[in-house]
Amino acid sequence: MADMHLVTMAIVAINVLFSIKGFNDYNFKNKYLFQIGAIRRGEQVRMISSAFLHANPEHLFVNMLTLYFFANPVISQLSVFQFVVIYVGSLIIGNLLSYFFHKDEYHYSALGASGAVSGVLYAAILLNPDMMLGLYFVIPVPAYLFGIGYLLYSIYGMRARNDNIGHDAHFGGAVGGYLITLMMVPDLLFTNTLMVILLAIPIVILFVMIKLGKI
Repeated sequence: MADMHLVTMAIVAINVLFSIKGFNDYNFKNKYLFQIGAIRRGEQVRMISSAFLHANPEHLFVNMLTLYFFANPVISQLSVFQFVVIYVGSLIIGNLLSYFFHKDEYHYSALGASGAVSGVLYAAILLNPDMMLGLYFVIPVPAYLFGIGYLLYSIYGMRARNDNIGHDAHFGGAVGGYLITLMMVPDLLFTNTLMVILLAIPIVILFVMIKLGKI
């Protein structure tokens, strides 16, 4: 396991400190989580602040562990600045997609860094097409298959709405990481063409479903 880069450590520290404050202070959490009614009243800061809060320690641990594994591959192939752009850009795009789907649900709320982390994960997959992931830390799975399956599952979750997971923010974050990485490294369109096409399939499916009113 590689050592964490300083910028990754800083992001983890901010998430941990902000989340612990939220665990122990309901008013603080309620003031900064993603909440449609409050955002529509002008509290746009929640679009950013909500991504540094978590529902519980387990939620925080999973997101930070995922960030730990995939931040270094992105930083090492791009730069610290580009990594931060991917993280923040994915965070914003994830919450914008969530807002798009829930804008008329005034009581809808969400929190967590999953959108930003999903963007880092997808950037890592694009930059490392041969990467293997350990599903449940045991089963080896090609990263691109995991990525496609993850987005397809997110579409299912967005449509079914049968759990308490912000699938739309996860999907939007992954798309953010995908698009921002391609803008930063357009050569990937030629060097990893097949991977770019494969990872675009779920995005096209979601677009079509929205057009057809299926989601």
